[in-house]
Amino acid sequence: MQPFLKKFFPAVLRKAADAKTNIYCVYDSHVLTAFTSSLYIAGLAASLVASRLTRAVGRRNTMIIGGLTFLVGAALNGGAENIVMLILGRILLGFGVGFTNQATPIYLSEMAPPKWRGAFNTSFQFFIGIGVVVANCLNYGTAKLSWGWRLSLGLAIVPSVIMTVGALLISDTPSSLVERGKMAQARDSLRKARGKDIDIEPELAELVKTSEAVKAANEEPFVTIFERQYRPHLVMAFAIPFFQQLTGINIIAFYAPVLFQSVGFGSDSALIASIILGCVNLFSILVSTFIVDRYGRRILFLEGGTQMIIGQVAVACVLAVTTGVSGTKDIPKGYAVLVLVLMCIYAAGFGWSWGPLSWLIPSEIFPMKIRTTGQSISVAVNFATTFVLAQTFLTMLCHFKYGTFLFYAGWLIAMTLFVILFVPETKGIPLESMYQVWERHWFWRRFVSMP
Repeated sequence: MQPFLKKFFPAVLRKAADAKTNIYCVYDSHVLTAFTSSLYIAGLAASLVASRLTRAVGRRNTMIIGGLTFLVGAALNGGAENIVMLILGRILLGFGVGFTNQATPIYLSEMAPPKWRGAFNTSFQFFIGIGVVVANCLNYGTAKLSWGWRLSLGLAIVPSVIMTVGALLISDTPSSLVERGKMAQARDSLRKARGKDIDIEPELAELVKTSEAVKAANEEPFVTIFERQYRPHLVMAFAIPFFQQLTGINIIAFYAPVLFQSVGFGSDSALIASIILGCVNLFSILVSTFIVDRYGRRILFLEGGTQMIIGQVAVACVLAVTTGVSGTKDIPKGYAVLVLVLMCIYAAGFGWSWGPLSWLIPSEIFPMKIRTTGQSISVAVNFATTFVLAQTFLTMLCHFKYGTFLFYAGWLIAMTLFVILFVPETKGIPLESMYQVWERHWFWRRFVSMP
């Protein structure tokens, strides 16, 4: 939005007006990067605090805290008068996202029946996708208004209110309630989740048994997770979110309008292209929701990874041919459309693989004693990696040009090989029996022992 850039990032507009500026370098601004990446560093800090908070006050209450923090941040952004207010609001948004990203995937995995856990948990990424599409549509609709950026940023209050009110209307998970000694509430919560006709006592007894064992051990979770028997869990807590960000999807999603303008789309066309990209991603997440519990996690990882590799390499080839090595040539309109099509292929691959599964896998593999800690590490790694990439993407695009996409393609090859070798299938396994998948795995069985 021109009024937004004029008020907070005038240097970007001056570079855009300079005909000598390389098309890949127009948006290479330290202040713009600081605005974008401040959310991630705040989310990183919040996710580490949220581990203890989630155990102490429960999954539901942590989501409420996250919603309220997000609301304050959105209000600050909408009313910002200077860059300090803008970044402060962004930091509060980061805290809100950090709390909710910690609590929500765990909540969904603990409440869902094992056979539908994949579908329940992928809904988390699905609604994130809806938010991205709505935000892009809002940006497009308000782009021509001088105060449109305030409306665009301020309306983030709406999802924060929905999230907070929604969390107030639900009960906490049986696991969390048992962990905090609230047995009557835990029984009621489990009965609501499983249905009145289902005998919940065996499952409740298993939760109580696990909780009592955790309390009897009286161990610090951040120490326990580094024990040898939890080595596969720790590796997944680091590797899955790290690899998810190195698919490049969040960088492309957040910078999509900038990216598409850089390769030849006009301002309005770039926003439309971002909306199309978001819709494709949303549809593919929906596909994942319907098939993840039927065909499993691994097949989606492998197919999606292969599809994304093809998409990234193809985009790099098109940009190399059309913009030249120096990146000074304007890309023809037809080729710009081809870039969009290839990016949609890439987005679809992400939407039914690394997008939802990167939240599902960490939320379902950890035993109760390290579940919130493992999720905390996973979310923290996610934010830390995103922060680094957000800090470097525009500079990388400026210097690497089309090679940026080859950089991400290389990482996609590495993570696809990682899945083939080290990620077990977790489809349909109850949370408290998940240790079985590690005991049967060719590599990880050397580390684990019977609980």
